Amino acid sequence: MASAPLPLFYNGLEPLSSETHGDWRVRPQDTAPFLIGQHAVPITVDEFALVQRFMPIVFSVGDDAIPLALMGLNEGVNVFMGDDGKLIDNNFYVPAYVRRYPYMLARLRPDADELSLCFDPTSETIGAFPDGEPLFDNGQPSDITKNILGFAESFEQAGARTQNFMNELRESGLLMDGEVSIQPDGAEQPFVFRGFQMINEEKLVDLRGDQLRKMTKSGMLPLLYAHLFSLTLMRDIFARQVQQGKSPQPQLPTLN
Repeated sequence: MASAPLPLFYNGLEPLSSETHGDWRVRPQDTAPFLIGQHAVPITVDEFALVQRFMPIVFSVGDDAIPLALMGLNEGVNVFMGDDGKLIDNNFYVPAYVRRYPYMLARLRPDADELSLCFDPTSETIGAFPDGEPLFDNGQPSDITKNILGFAESFEQAGARTQNFMNELRESGLLMDGEVSIQPDGAEQPFVFRGFQMINEEKLVDLRGDQLRKMTKSGMLPLLYAHLFSLTLMRDIFARQVQQGKSPQPQLPTLN
């Protein structure tokens, strides 16, 4: 239905309809095969406080930068997922972008004002199954469909807040090209990771006057420090890659 590039994870988008999918059901899923080998996942500002406990938070490069949670330091590496598509650790925060899949709100036409609930038809969790939770009840959305729609709407609202945050961040001039250097024991040279953006901590500390008051009032400052604190987890991700035999390469792919 869309000529624009599809979002991460999605192989297609189809609007959910009681006429077409009246007898379809949803199966519970305990694996996420689409997440295997995915090293970076988009997150919203609503999630910074939770994400920073488990993963580094960085920003993609380019004019339309977005916040990302790093699940690996190199493309094709996810240190939190097993080859079976299951989480290695149960005590882990799964970003909302992952939990939203295979659903999302999208415009059926470029000129449409309303967003419609759509899904990825290649997902194995939704279909005309003999078992599972029904999507519709007598032609009306079932409770599970209402919950799916509610979550998708909440995600869109969080996305709008994230976009406002990024607009303000760009205006602040605090973003800079990121670089993290890790010196493993016994290595002759450090591993230097680039290809992302981060906050310039020196500029942040030097903020004064109206700009600082504005960031304090908007709640932006705690988000920036959550990002900075989370960068210490780069070493943990590095150690996990080494432990799992996924040798780190000395530079992140460009995150955009």
